[in-house]
Amino acid sequence: MSRATTDASAPGTQALPPEGRAALRAGVVGNWIDNIHVFLPLTALAPAMLVLAGPAATASTGALIVIAMLLGRPVGGIVFGAIADRLGRTRTTRIAIAGTALCALAIAAMPTHEILGGATIALILVLRFLGGIFVAGEYSAAIPLAMEWSTARRRGLMSGLILSMAPWAQASIAFSVAALLALLGPEAYAVWGWRLLFVLGAALSLGMFVYYSRQVTDAPVFHRRARQAAERPQQPRPGVRDVLAGRWARAFWQVFLLMTGLWLLTNTTVLLLTARLDTDSPLPTTAVPLVIGIASVAQALVMALAGHLSTRTGRRRLFLLWGAVAMLAGPLVWLAAVTSPTLAVAAAWAAVLQVITVSAYGPVAAYLSERFPTEVRSTGYGMGYSLSLVLPALYPFYLPLIEPVLGRHGSVMALVALGGALLMLGAALGPRLSPRQIDGDIDEVAAGAVPRPPVPAEVGSAR
Repeated sequence: MSRATTDASAPGTQALPPEGRAALRAGVVGNWIDNIHVFLPLTALAPAMLVLAGPAATASTGALIVIAMLLGRPVGGIVFGAIADRLGRTRTTRIAIAGTALCALAIAAMPTHEILGGATIALILVLRFLGGIFVAGEYSAAIPLAMEWSTARRRGLMSGLILSMAPWAQASIAFSVAALLALLGPEAYAVWGWRLLFVLGAALSLGMFVYYSRQVTDAPVFHRRARQAAERPQQPRPGVRDVLAGRWARAFWQVFLLMTGLWLLTNTTVLLLTARLDTDSPLPTTAVPLVIGIASVAQALVMALAGHLSTRTGRRRLFLLWGAVAMLAGPLVWLAAVTSPTLAVAAAWAAVLQVITVSAYGPVAAYLSERFPTEVRSTGYGMGYSLSLVLPALYPFYLPLIEPVLGRHGSVMALVALGGALLMLGAALGPRLSPRQIDGDIDEVAAGAVPRPPVPAEVGSAR
């Protein structure tokens, strides 16, 4: 190992070797590409749904396509998280990227309802589920890798930059769909125009595959843990069970609660807002992608700032403040956005809504990576990030049960408030992770946030 690589792991060091800088660049760009695949069906398939799925297609058809990927992600978080902790982050990322690209290409080549009938949507659901597994594999490996390479004082900033790629991806898709609709017209777009976006997504993934293969390696902290594990072959490697019900269970379930709140905020202020702007607002359908695109840009800018701000305020304090604002103001802002009479007013309220709710994701990459040590970091990150989305993702099934009681808008507003409350509760149950506590080696931070196992009496007396 080179001296530059060794020195790069020291707290506060700004100089990184080329492979470290490459890992950080790949984490940012790669997460943008991951989220291109996540958000493509939400916006890109909506104008083509009648041609693709036939006259029986409904709004719930599009929701099921989105949910299929969301349900695949917990599987990917468990499977690929464990693989990344065993085989390494970089190798696992390459495997996951290749799978994501193949799923996107298969959807781009999918025959329409006129040829396959109901099998078209069935196959798309299967491919989206598999795509969810692979996408989860990418962020379970690539994002912890970037956090392991990042210096202590820049983890929050890099976390914000990486996770802000989700709204940038959403904005990219929204503006691309709006441009293609204007250029090709609705009919041509519905027949073949949407396929271009899936081909482009696959091409971007293949480009990242080449980049990871040539430029990126695992961080020194991972090699250090690998050597320590090799020196103690008689000790079993920790895994999924240790995270769910063992030493790191308390950290996992606390993270699970916090992330459940964030996923509720995501579904209500991104997915449901997009759908309701199309069905309930006075805006024309062509205006919806522009509203969401503008809101996403605002969200992305503030999300990056939130990640950096958490290094100054401490992680827990930032989550508490953001959760309180989301809980108290979020429902009213959601109502204002979905009932706005003009594009400009709707875009302004949608931007405010996403800023005060889902911009709280900024510190999440750093926070989750700091909650688990290297030997289970990808497992803890992947499971904490992905398993927590299951209950929020089932909103198409339980939202209709709430609507008769709280009303069509009131039911969504209640979920926004619940998301903010869960974010606050999850943060309150976790460690402070103050500026002083997070200014160190990432494994030292994780060790300070998780109680150490008890030392046997005879070992303590021998010392």
